[in-house]
Amino acid sequence: MYYRAMVMFSTLYSDRNGRIWEDKDLVFLGRSGRQWVEAEAEDLIPLPAGGSLVMVPGHYPVGIDRDNKVNCREKTPRGAPAVALACLLPQGFTRTLLPATVSPRDTAEVPILGYTAVAGMKNRVMAAAIPTDEHRKWHPEQYNTPDLEQTVESRLEQFPHNRILRQLAYCSLHYSCFTAQNIFYRRWEGGIPTTPRCNARCLGCISRGHTSVSSPQERLKFTPTVEEVVEVAGYHLEAAPEAIISFGQGCEGEPALNADLIAAAIQRVRGITDRGCININTNAGYTEGIKKLVDAGLDAIRVTLLSAREEDYLAYHRPTGYRFRDVERSLSYARDNGVYASLNLLAIPGFTDSEEQVEAVIRLVHNTGVHMIQLRNLNIDPDLFFERIPLRSETLGIRRMIDIFQQEGIRVASYTHPARRGKGLIDGTTA
Repeated sequence: MYYRAMVMFSTLYSDRNGRIWEDKDLVFLGRSGRQWVEAEAEDLIPLPAGGSLVMVPGHYPVGIDRDNKVNCREKTPRGAPAVALACLLPQGFTRTLLPATVSPRDTAEVPILGYTAVAGMKNRVMAAAIPTDEHRKWHPEQYNTPDLEQTVESRLEQFPHNRILRQLAYCSLHYSCFTAQNIFYRRWEGGIPTTPRCNARCLGCISRGHTSVSSPQERLKFTPTVEEVVEVAGYHLEAAPEAIISFGQGCEGEPALNADLIAAAIQRVRGITDRGCININTNAGYTEGIKKLVDAGLDAIRVTLLSAREEDYLAYHRPTGYRFRDVERSLSYARDNGVYASLNLLAIPGFTDSEEQVEAVIRLVHNTGVHMIQLRNLNIDPDLFFERIPLRSETLGIRRMIDIFQQEGIRVASYTHPARRGKGLIDGTTA
């Protein structure tokens, strides 16, 4: 028996050709952890501009039928096989529920995507999400513009021998990577990949497959020179508005393993310009490398982690050559030297919002002086995730989790904001 809320949402699904049905006889269910749950009104919002509807391959939609029983739709009204529907959110939004689905036993793992539950209400598509950051700079309409290809070609002609730019050109045009495109648009946060190697084997890695699901991107195949890094970074920081250069991109491994080269580049860049923010996206496991980068003049550090509980951290990230205490040491060293520190918290409903996970994150933040939590929707097959990493405590809900973080004085956001060492954020916001 399920509690029936005052506002009821209906189940959306499609056929294999993408035609969408709203089943008003099947009340919407979402998923939190291993449970199907009926949503509260505050858990869903109209599908944000830039969000995209996608099918969950090999999965049927699940909802509550007129007899108040959980049921699934295997066929559309026209008799075709039904396919569960979900959405992919634009940046700046955090999902509150996973899609509630069932699949045959032999169904392969779903692709590495951040599937978010969707529902129908009065002929509108609703997404299980809440806004967690202002997304002006990351709205999809700002990217993949008609002039992008020409802009890329012009920059490559200007720097014909720079391999980083050629890599970013590929990521811009083939993967629609926003931080790669920003290098060519010369604005905001631009990514600079430098490192093929990694010291972790994350279950949801997007550039190196560690499960039976292929990774959606190819990893960088070369190590650039200091000159190539300086050429890209200096050019971007000198003129880009709200400029950030970020080491540690989806197409590479762990940048701190290349600390000597990046540290030399940071020093050279700061001899050219004192504008903008130099940031690193890292697992922070190689503490000696992080120290070198901090000492060279790093402004900001964003540390990716699934959990602040060591057991769960190790189960997901599967590090080689470091432990969770090394991550803590890196964050503390950054704090002690005035670097603006953020957590890139990989969020999945029914795990991240559990009591023990929330308590562990708060302890880590207070112990290491982290300034901000950036919530990132974890791209992974939920069935695979919960098979590998069990839930041990009650869940609070994503909205409640965010409220608790904010009550603890922790800034919650979705992506990196410009910061300067010792000065904090410089984009008009406060920590």
